[in-house]
Amino acid sequence: MGKERLEVAAATAGLVIYLVVGTPIVLVELSGGATEPVTGGPFWLWLVCYAGFLVAFVATVVSGTWGHRAGVVGCALLTTACGAGIVLLSGNRGVTPILLVFAVAIAAQYAPARLAVGIVAGNTVVVAAAGLWHGVGLLDLLLSTSLYAVLQVLCLFTTWAGRREQEANERLAVAHTELRSATALLAESSQSQERLRIARELHDVLGHKLSALALQLETASHRVSGAAGDDVERARLLAKELLTDVRSTVGELRSRPPELRAALETVVRDLPRPRGHLTVADDVEVDEQRITVLVRCAQEIVTNAIRHADADNLWLDVRARSDGGVVLRARDDGRGTSALRLGHGLTGLTERAEQVGGSVTFDGHEGFAVDLELPPAAMPVAAP
Repeated sequence: MGKERLEVAAATAGLVIYLVVGTPIVLVELSGGATEPVTGGPFWLWLVCYAGFLVAFVATVVSGTWGHRAGVVGCALLTTACGAGIVLLSGNRGVTPILLVFAVAIAAQYAPARLAVGIVAGNTVVVAAAGLWHGVGLLDLLLSTSLYAVLQVLCLFTTWAGRREQEANERLAVAHTELRSATALLAESSQSQERLRIARELHDVLGHKLSALALQLETASHRVSGAAGDDVERARLLAKELLTDVRSTVGELRSRPPELRAALETVVRDLPRPRGHLTVADDVEVDEQRITVLVRCAQEIVTNAIRHADADNLWLDVRARSDGGVVLRARDDGRGTSALRLGHGLTGLTERAEQVGGSVTFDGHEGFAVDLELPPAAMPVAAP
């Protein structure tokens, strides 16, 4: 089951429990058949706390998802206060203290650790106070208080363990991406160096010897005549053709563009989350300097999506401009951001692009998007 389905299932289960806890009290109050007060105080106040608990709980999730630390703290405290009001006003009816466990779960997921621990302690006091207020026996009071305290502590540590596992997985994915990027660049550099070595060997050894052979045959063609002279002339022409082919091969080896698609596929391949979708146009050609910029920028885009976007998919599209430049467009389906603040990674991405005369723009609406444009590479000057 994917993460989205798990989240939907968890939210549905939580809503069902919330309704099961409060609905009986509402139905008894509305039916008017109770011989004694349903709540320990005004029913409207209980109803306000009950509705406020759901609103504050959802607000905590939204604030935590969008990274609003102050909003998380305020909403978590409001959720706890509404839960305490529900428990204190409910008397001995139902299992309303279970809502306090939900308050702890959301605080452990998004709020600072000290606040979560404080909420556990406060909720335990509330359960004990509610039992004393409504005249619960000492043994029942100890059992109920201990039970809900254990449930809260268990929920607290379970949530923390899940957060640590998620953070560890993110760090592993980031390290994996960085390693793949380094591997791709190292492989491309090794291939380029090997092609250059072979080109030099062909030029320095085979090319020089073929030139010498052509000169020797040219000299020999002036010293012989008849059938032997014709054979020498054909050999001289073949030597010249072979020398031309060698020079053409050397030029091709020196000018062959790096394998951009293979390098980028190495970076985005096998990402657990978000899933990478790469498109590279067939007419894209880059030099070694620009392939380094593109691979490193793609690495930072993937890293940013893993750490901050909470996205399921990441699309990278590389196209050639009409003037020979290159455009990399990336976007994810994550939460985006309304207030863009460039960290070290995105700042480094911008600096890499500017070093080669390029530019970068960011858009945090409807996910997070990056547009990277690089100018065409300078044409190499051919050796005489």
